[in-house]
Amino acid sequence: MNPVVLSRRSVLLGGLVLALAIVLGGRFLLHGTPAGGSPVSTREGSLVARARPAAASKLVVYVVGAVRRPGLYRLDDGSRIADAIARAGGVTRNADPAAINFAANVADGEQVLVPARLPRAVAAAQGVPVPGAPTGPVQLSSATAEQLDALPGIGPATAQKILDYRAAHGAFGSVDELDEVPGIGPAKVEQLRGLVIP
Repeated sequence: MNPVVLSRRSVLLGGLVLALAIVLGGRFLLHGTPAGGSPVSTREGSLVARARPAAASKLVVYVVGAVRRPGLYRLDDGSRIADAIARAGGVTRNADPAAINFAANVADGEQVLVPARLPRAVAAAQGVPVPGAPTGPVQLSSATAEQLDALPGIGPATAQKILDYRAAHGAFGSVDELDEVPGIGPAKVEQLRGLVIP
């Protein structure tokens, strides 16, 4: 092979390697290795710096109220109330989700309070509108299960017992007849007096 041709190829190849070294070296000099970065080998065998994301700052929030696991929780900066509640296991059945702004950002040191729904009787006494609550006395002889369930101290099971009693015995003759319904005693009858009519 001609020494002149070999020499030109060597010079070109050497120049290419030198140019590549200058470009890569300049890149590292200008940018440096990112904080926390570590060189890793690529498939081609060159070394590059892998940037690790900077550790996100953490917030500490105190989640209390109607959640499954109240307590202190660490969250990433920029987290929302929904994230804090999720870390606390979510809301319980008696939580009042309408009273919470799940989209609001949390701040470090914030207390996230998840309120519980007020019992129907308390809400009615405080003038808070209760969905499905009766606006006047409930007529025992024609009330639906939903209307009965809205009464204080009457849940779905007791409402069904009242309907079953009515189906077996006919219309109620007096409020006192409620005492005959299984699960309703004299104290409950007195509690319901004025809220129901036969």
